[in-house]
Amino acid sequence: MARETVVNQRGEVVVPDPPFARVLFSTTRFAWLWLIVRLYVGWVWLESGWEKLSGGTWSGGEPLRAFWERAVQVPAQGRPPVAYGWYRAFLQFMLEQGWYTWFADLVMWGEILVGIALILGAFTGIAAFFGGFMNWNFIMAGTASTNALLFTLSILLILAWKVAGWYGLDRYL
Repeated sequence: MARETVVNQRGEVVVPDPPFARVLFSTTRFAWLWLIVRLYVGWVWLESGWEKLSGGTWSGGEPLRAFWERAVQVPAQGRPPVAYGWYRAFLQFMLEQGWYTWFADLVMWGEILVGIALILGAFTGIAAFFGGFMNWNFIMAGTASTNALLFTLSILLILAWKVAGWYGLDRYL
């Protein structure tokens, strides 16, 4: 069954969303679901950033430097943690420049801010994008952990940006 297309006043063809996608991502019917997802992802980010802030060792950049050094290592046998040479070269460049000293603070505060924004439901789509971007970078650096799940949930929150913050500040922003 073909979907109806609509031509707007400017002559542009507008293809409507499938009914399932419209209900899930464009109506408040499932806003409760996005609230649960948003709170979970936000709490994970806030907790991760808070551990770095309260631990005291993260701000110097040494843990990030050690992480990057492990990521760029190419073992004599087996596979390196970073599968793409261009990304390994990017991490190596950042290591050589000593960027871990300021980049660690960027990661820590980014995690905290993404967590707060998602928990409050403020700028949900933007916060989910930056959270997903951090997850993508952690995955590219060879870290599995919960990053794939959080990346997937972030993509879903981005898709649901219109209603994901309905029970939050986005409703009023």
